[in-house]
Amino acid sequence: MGVFNLLKFPVALKLYLCTQCKSFRLKAPDNCLNSPGSMAVTWTTFNETESKVEYGLLGGRLFEMIAKGGATLFVDSGKEKRKMYIHRVTLTDLKPAATYVYHCGSDEGWSEVFSFTALNDSTSFSPRFALYGDMGNENPQSLARLQKETQLGMYDAILHIGKPACHSLFQDNARIGDEFMRQIQSIAAYVPYMTCPGNHESTYNFSNYRNRFTMPGQTESLWYSWNLGSAHIISLSTEVYFYLDFGQELIFKQYEWLMKDLEEANKPENRAVRPWILTMGHRPMYCSDDDQDDCTQFDSYVRLGRSDTEPPAPGLEDLFYRYGVDVELWAHEHTYERLWPVYGDKVYNGSKEQPYVNPKAPVHIITGSAGCREKTDRFNPNPKEWSAFRSMDYGYTRMQVVNATHLYLEQVSDDQYGKVIDSIWVEKEKHGFSAWF
Repeated sequence: MGVFNLLKFPVALKLYLCTQCKSFRLKAPDNCLNSPGSMAVTWTTFNETESKVEYGLLGGRLFEMIAKGGATLFVDSGKEKRKMYIHRVTLTDLKPAATYVYHCGSDEGWSEVFSFTALNDSTSFSPRFALYGDMGNENPQSLARLQKETQLGMYDAILHIGKPACHSLFQDNARIGDEFMRQIQSIAAYVPYMTCPGNHESTYNFSNYRNRFTMPGQTESLWYSWNLGSAHIISLSTEVYFYLDFGQELIFKQYEWLMKDLEEANKPENRAVRPWILTMGHRPMYCSDDDQDDCTQFDSYVRLGRSDTEPPAPGLEDLFYRYGVDVELWAHEHTYERLWPVYGDKVYNGSKEQPYVNPKAPVHIITGSAGCREKTDRFNPNPKEWSAFRSMDYGYTRMQVVNATHLYLEQVSDDQYGKVIDSIWVEKEKHGFSAWF
């Protein structure tokens, strides 16, 4: 793709699905609509311009519809105090599964032409995802393969599980952030690009992350949930457990939000139509990497909480177990690791022969090897019994929520030219807390 004139033209584009907004508010504008048939387009300019998207159905009259939005001035906190305008326009009343052609900008300059397919709003829809974390500007090895597969229509949404740019968006007075957004444009301009914060986004109180990304809800993209097909997907911030200088109260606010969200998702009428509950967060509860990190050197704060806060901060493992979370997706470790169903540091397989058929605990997947300058990690040679499969290859994960009872996961090795090196079916006759017994 051509490089835009940075003085006038958009420098980064991103689409995301705007679904049910939550009532929780965290110093964020109400920029989400209560409509599942909507898509938001986000882009950046370095001068103040109008925020317009011209679009139309594929095969119809080009750009016959116009949507307008607004721009927010973002001043990076680096020495240069660089200014940029973050534009957001929401397209509404989209026809489910219809393909639209669009461009964004203003009469001062337009992006090139892109397309996207509006998400199917049926609960019987079988969405396909690519998921990964820790993909950066330097050595983004999996990027080319992901770009091609996205443009071939292989995915309905992308889950970037923390650490966009792999090293910090704020670096070089936020120019690294600009470059990363340009890199992912060839993916994010075509499918919803859903994110959660990672540890490298923490500088200036996560300001680059909070301003550059547009997720559902009103929590500045720090945590949120959305629905697709038969799945309820929750994105959370593991970083609230580590950057206490930004406010210990964030641990408790997120925990309260998660509890309310899970209660709502577990109402019988909701769990009946969206039985799968999936979570994504950057730092895993379990891992067997040999890097002296939080899940190898000591028990995970995310899993068990922190006793050094006042009051003590609760962890998330018991909460997720109590509300029957089915699959937990993580990154941070620059490897791929699949776990047996695990709870309380113990394995709870469905059976010896079929461990993922009616598992008795959540299934954890760590997928942080998409590629960045820190290279891949090494593994502890003696993992605990919950570690089922491990790979140091660069790569990413594919997932399909097939129906109410079947979910498929596979790991792609970019080192081995796209070979699928691991795969599982998770099969569940029932969901929720009672499924564990």
